[in-house]
Amino acid sequence: MSVLARIFTWWNGATFGTALFSRRHGREVGRDELGNIYLESKKPVGGQNRRWVIYSGSNDASRVPPAWFGWLHHQTDIVPADLPAPRPWVKEPAPNLTGTGHAYRPQGALERGGDRAAATGDYEAWSPN
Repeated sequence: MSVLARIFTWWNGATFGTALFSRRHGREVGRDELGNIYLESKKPVGGQNRRWVIYSGSNDASRVPPAWFGWLHHQTDIVPADLPAPRPWVKEPAPNLTGTGHAYRPQGALERGGDRAAATGDYEAWSPN
């Protein structure tokens, strides 16, 4: 990423200011399999340490695995790297596909041709009289 993009854009990863702030006021706690970096403040703010993530690509919250989500939101203080392996029946988390070509498009959606089912006649318009 270019220097100007790192200074002025936030949607493709951390800006230069965020990276500088994170190194100065936070300590790295861990990384996930996607390359996201998880940090915690060195000093408590309001009696609790702040926690945040620096994404290794686009800033999309659906790219945070469930175990790290729980840690980020103070649901647990156990760092996910120390958790036991997930059960074999647990599915991998799926990314948010809204706004992409792979998003769910129900029958009648304009993106699928816009053919809606005919009205059934059970609708009655409301009248104030």
